[in-house]
Amino acid sequence: MRRLTVFIMSVFCFQLSQAQIFEIGIFGGGSNFIGDVGASDYISPNQFAIGGIAKWNRSPRHAWRVSAIYTDLLADDTKSDDLRRQQRGYGFDKSILEISAGMEFNFFEFNLHIDENLITPYIFTGISAAYHKNFYFNNGSATQEDNSSWAIGIPMVLGVKAKLTEHFVFGLEVGARYTFTDELDGSMPDSEWLVNDYSFGNINNNDWYTFTGLTVTYTFGRRPCYCSYDE
Repeated sequence: MRRLTVFIMSVFCFQLSQAQIFEIGIFGGGSNFIGDVGASDYISPNQFAIGGIAKWNRSPRHAWRVSAIYTDLLADDTKSDDLRRQQRGYGFDKSILEISAGMEFNFFEFNLHIDENLITPYIFTGISAAYHKNFYFNNGSATQEDNSSWAIGIPMVLGVKAKLTEHFVFGLEVGARYTFTDELDGSMPDSEWLVNDYSFGNINNNDWYTFTGLTVTYTFGRRPCYCSYDE
């Protein structure tokens, strides 16, 4: 019986020692669009982006992460370096709500259980889904369709984060989203009856958008348990 009790206590303490710290916080920064309308700069924020972020640190080297970010995607041909786009003069301003989930990998160990300042670069990837209203260009003007869509994509995020206080982690990151759609900029209408007459641009290139900004998260959760027992 004693051996069984010791075994159960050992397993229980081992499980608690694996418990990692959670994080919850905010993202604030900017967004920019890359597609068949507007400038083609990959990192050039022109609209404010705000959202929430949560992480489950499974080890000092990786965490499961989810986020929700809201922004307006703004594109203007007059801001492009392409003379043909400048002459065309298309532009749009549309709101999107993105939900993403995936894994964040730390280049260096980022053990939130120890009481000291930490810093590490990191990457994040997974899957994203951006809810948006569909539109097309009619005589140069953005015209709303009567439906909405989800743009599924792959987030590719590079950042650096630091724990400078006991409970707060601060980060700076740049994240491009490659989407599996060409509908975000109105160059490929969602409605089939509009496709032939109102499609334009390179049909082989899907749309991208980028978030650049800061994250601030609050850490919480059980620290490791150290159990002692007599033989």
